[in-house]
Amino acid sequence: MLPLRSNRKALNMKLSWLLIWAGTLFLNPVTADCNSTSQMVTCEESGKNLSNIPTNLFQNVTNLSLKNNKITLKDSDKDILQSFINLTELYLNENMITLLYNNSFCNLTKLIILDISNNQISTVHKAAFAGLDQLLVLNLSYNMITQLDSDVFTSLNSLTVLNLHYNLLKSFDIKSSLKLIKIVLAGNPWTCSCDLLDLQTWLTASGVTIENENDTTCTFPNTKERFSIQMAAIPLADCKTEKASLENTITSTSAIKLRRSALLTTLTPKNITGNNGTYAELPRLGKSWTFLAGVLGFVLSTTLLIFTAIKCPTWYQQLISYRHRRLEERDSEMFEQEFSADMSSSPTVSGTDNEDATVIFEKIHAFVPGEDGFIEDKYIDIDTYVTEES
Repeated sequence: MLPLRSNRKALNMKLSWLLIWAGTLFLNPVTADCNSTSQMVTCEESGKNLSNIPTNLFQNVTNLSLKNNKITLKDSDKDILQSFINLTELYLNENMITLLYNNSFCNLTKLIILDISNNQISTVHKAAFAGLDQLLVLNLSYNMITQLDSDVFTSLNSLTVLNLHYNLLKSFDIKSSLKLIKIVLAGNPWTCSCDLLDLQTWLTASGVTIENENDTTCTFPNTKERFSIQMAAIPLADCKTEKASLENTITSTSAIKLRRSALLTTLTPKNITGNNGTYAELPRLGKSWTFLAGVLGFVLSTTLLIFTAIKCPTWYQQLISYRHRRLEERDSEMFEQEFSADMSSSPTVSGTDNEDATVIFEKIHAFVPGEDGFIEDKYIDIDTYVTEES
């Protein structure tokens, strides 16, 4: 009975260890794809539809392949990559990376090969490859890069192979300090103008090998189509004239910006930090503002006085002037009609003649100062009017 119990106990222990091993493989499957040798740890995570870099990889991994996934290289991915300090080869090709931020690979100081081809990269920040002092091969082919800053590759002191095959580059200003052995530039819509002159000069001076040189040709202008970018003729005189004009434009623009900034500095409050905190101090008005206000007030007051002096006589005449005029023939007839109406409405006295009517008219229409408020018009000759009536 005792041997049977011992065998059963041993069998149960083996089953337990088997279950633990199977659970480990199920919960941590990525380690099953990592091969370890005395000098190298290789992890193959290609084509697994991953959207993030796995966190349960060996920390001492040296070769990591994450191609053909959906990785976008987010901040969390960059944090995970920085823990792989022994990484020498990194393959992120055929993913969904659109932008390379600054310090994307800053802690990978031992990295030699970086492949981020066949993505959707359109922008590469200036310090995207900072810290990659040992990098030898950089593959950026088959992306959507339209422009590269001249300082993007400045920190890559050991770089020997640069692949920019099939992007959207029209020009490329490369630093002379870059010591490349091979460069791939084919498949880009190069514009053979003054903007390409620096690259052309560097290609000739460095002696670098241009891979697929026959396919590395100008796309614009049409007159230089299919010409090699290294051999296309670019007139130096035109470039000097264009450069001088550009420098003048930049100088004038800088001067305008300086004036604007000086004006804004004068008009905006200045932050002053004291013992009790920070407060805003308004700029003090100088004597020039006082002088300007005085001149403006003097000009306005002088203008008002001149205007008043010119207009006063006209206003005075319009207010106190009364122009008399003689009655016209039509006015006399109207007056006669009114007088006849008055006479007809007044009570008639028997035995009156024309002379009595004249006396009544004079009494009715005689001017009495202060009674009716009307002013006598001396131009009306009453005697003549009465004679005409008789």
